[in-house]
Amino acid sequence: MKLDWITLGVSDLEKSLSFYRDLLNLEISARFGDENQRIVFLGEAGGTKIELIFKPNAKVENPGNGVSIGLEADDLDGLVGLLNDKGFKTTGPISPNPRLRFFFVRDPDGYTIQLVEQK
Repeated sequence: MKLDWITLGVSDLEKSLSFYRDLLNLEISARFGDENQRIVFLGEAGGTKIELIFKPNAKVENPGNGVSIGLEADDLDGLVGLLNDKGFKTTGPISPNPRLRFFFVRDPDGYTIQLVEQK
């Protein structure tokens, strides 16, 4: 079995795209929909994707309550600085062993994202 994607309902598609595409550098792999629902898949070809679903009149409730999404980062310290500069509150970096460091940040809807660097 292979994990294909994780779906997130979002309240503002442009804010979410700014976070995932512009700050975390995830590429858009597909985009479709109409005025009632817009869907964007982010991630590398052939890899696991994050699916953002925006419905204009839907409310996002309990975003990822107790769940975090882990993404590997190339420059953890640079990403912490960038996200803090953009007004996102980060927790960490935490280093449980010499080969692993990570931090947490919440996306615009409050989903917990864990960014990790492995050496």
